[in-house]
Amino acid sequence: MAKPAKRRVQGGRTTPPGGPQRVQKPATVREPTGRYTPPIPSNVKVSPIWVPILMFVFLGVGTIAILVNYTGVIWNTSNWVLLGGLGMILAGIVTATQYH
Repeated sequence: MAKPAKRRVQGGRTTPPGGPQRVQKPATVREPTGRYTPPIPSNVKVSPIWVPILMFVFLGVGTIAILVNYTGVIWNTSNWVLLGGLGMILAGIVTATQYH
């Protein structure tokens, strides 16, 4: 089977000299794009005072529960107390992510 003949393309510019010409739009007209996220107002970013207080309470109670569990001062060591202390620390970390 014979090969098809190659087409020879004459060289030349595909765009006019000086680059493509753009049509300028008025400055007051902006087309919204799907990528733009407007800034959040500063009054929305402020967390209530109870958020950091609750965060430190969770972290402190969890740490104290783990320390008391390992020392055995109040009760004998228990895996449930250890798990509860770790859960409280995790709750403090999750609360910290909500602070603005």
